[in-house]
Amino acid sequence: MVRSLTRAAALIGWARREYGGRAEKAGTVGLWLLIGLLLVVGVVDARQYLVTGIIVGSIIALGALGITLIFGILKFAHFAHGDMMMFGAYIALAALVGGGSIGPLSFGWGMIFAILVSMAVLAAVSVAIDRVVYRPLRRRGSSTVVLAIASLGIAIMLRAIMLLWWGPDQQLYVYGIHPARELPFDIMLKPDQIFIVATSILLMALVYLLLFRTKMGKAMRAMSDNADLARVSGIDTEQVVMWTWMIGGALAAVAGILLGIQSNLKPELGFTLLLPLFAGAILGGLGSPQGALVGAMIVGISQEVFVGIDLPFPPFGVPGYKPAVAFGILILVLLVRPRGLFGKT
Repeated sequence: MVRSLTRAAALIGWARREYGGRAEKAGTVGLWLLIGLLLVVGVVDARQYLVTGIIVGSIIALGALGITLIFGILKFAHFAHGDMMMFGAYIALAALVGGGSIGPLSFGWGMIFAILVSMAVLAAVSVAIDRVVYRPLRRRGSSTVVLAIASLGIAIMLRAIMLLWWGPDQQLYVYGIHPARELPFDIMLKPDQIFIVATSILLMALVYLLLFRTKMGKAMRAMSDNADLARVSGIDTEQVVMWTWMIGGALAAVAGILLGIQSNLKPELGFTLLLPLFAGAILGGLGSPQGALVGAMIVGISQEVFVGIDLPFPPFGVPGYKPAVAFGILILVLLVRPRGLFGKT
């Protein structure tokens, strides 16, 4: 009997090794084909929505990059990240001074100052939250589930602060009508949206250079691979954790501000963003910075293009189904390729 069970277990293990890899490869190819088909449909039938998806995807990418950095170093899902984005956006609203505008943009140099202030404040707040909440839990040996639940509590706390201080009504950085400019191929684009994409690309490029061209980046990647080995090798892991929170907080602040420029500010918007953020991070592969960019772009484009396709059944053509699109992408990736497009084996 024992011998039969052993043989059966060995057969199951062999089948998983033999066919599991093939199934994942087939699923990966299918996933890339679906992504290509989505882009083709966007170019042919929904060009305006495709451009809007790139703008939204660039905002999601900054938040997803922070999530993937935190997961790569600390190995837990930071559910407070969406609310941290909105908290950073409201900090910028409080720091915003002066009027005027920079060229064709709807805002002036006061917004640039507010962005810098928000980045610094939220970086400091992120480090403080880690020191007060997460680090004591890590030192007690708490599981990743406990850390994730604690982050959910932090999210609720930040949302309550925003509701108490700024109220539930939506707010804008700059009031008034800001017309879009007509571009070739019937595409309408505002100068602010060009600023959003350019800022996102610049910050992601700086993070890439930090991770792959600096000593701190090398230490962060070493700790992501093996924290215990990095500690034994003489790497100051506490300093790495501090830098991780500072970078994640600064990126969350900018992402929230860019979202406010694109649409508006509402305290509950952070919770709404949580699903697209994690969908982008998981699609790209948790722990992969370049994967966060690609995954977020795919999620942003998918949400907008599905809305732009004129078919008589949801989610096509129904804006309210955008979260459902992100959730569908998340489920599909978890079924087909759980480690994501660029995740490690």
